[in-house]
Amino acid sequence: MYEYMHMNMTWFHGLGMSVFWIIVVFLIFSLINSQKNEIKETPLDILKKRLSKGELSKEQYDSLKETLQK
Repeated sequence: MYEYMHMNMTWFHGLGMSVFWIIVVFLIFSLINSQKNEIKETPLDILKKRLSKGELSKEQYDSLKETLQK
């Protein structure tokens, strides 16, 4: 009877460790993907944000936009 209980504990221990490592790997991949999404901002997007915040005038925006598109 004690052998059966010992084997059962080993089974649950292995299952618990598998779930733990699956969660760790999932979190690592989630962090990597979230960092990739932040890099996709283009210079034109930055210009649009600066214009909407009032950091640039319309003339400055147009001039910088033309420079970027060349």
